Amino acid sequence: MSDAPKPRRRAGPRRKPCVPPQPTAASSQARRQAVAILEVLAGVLRPAEAAQAIQTSLARYYVLERRALAGLLAACEPSPRGPRIDLGREMAALERENQRLRRECDRQQALVRAAERVLGVARPSVVKSPAKRKEEAAGSQGKPRRRLPRPTVRALKAVRSLQSETAASVPEEIADAVEATAVTAVE
Repeated sequence: MSDAPKPRRRAGPRRKPCVPPQPTAASSQARRQAVAILEVLAGVLRPAEAAQAIQTSLARYYVLERRALAGLLAACEPSPRGPRIDLGREMAALERENQRLRRECDRQQALVRAAERVLGVARPSVVKSPAKRKEEAAGSQGKPRRRLPRPTVRALKAVRSLQSETAASVPEEIADAVEATAVTAVE
C-alpha cells in the first residue's frame, strides 16, 4: 500500500435542509383548520374532537377535510413539462396575424380592381341608392309595403292567458281593473 495521501474531494455547494414553506397568505382560522385536519389524519385527534377544536359541526369538518385532501392531491399532480402557454403572447400573435391577413386581403382587392380597370370590366355596384331601396320595398306592382302587426309584449300575453284561466274564479271588477292597467302599460 502506498503512503501517498488520497486526494481530497473539493467541497461542493452545500445543500440547505428541506424546510417546508410557510404559507404567508393563510389566515389564522385556515391554519387552525389545517392543523386540526392534519392531527386527525395522523391519528392524534378524533374527527369529533377536531370539529370541536375548530368550533364547527362534524359534518362541516368532513367537508373541510375532503376539500383539504382534494387540494393536496391537486398540488401533488405533476406540472406539465415544457414551456407554459402564455395567453397574452398567443393573443398578440393572433392579432398580428389578423392584421397581416387584412393587409393581404386589401392588397388582393386592390389588384382585382386594377385588373378590372385595365380590362374594362364594369364592377357591379354593391351599395344601393336610397331610391333603389324604396322601389324594391314597394314591390313590383308599385303597391306600398304592408305594415306588420305590432308585436305584443310577452308579459301581456301571459296576463291574458292567466285572465282567461281565472276569469271564473276572480270577480269581474278585479279583472276589469287588471285589464285596464295592462292596456295603459302598452300605450
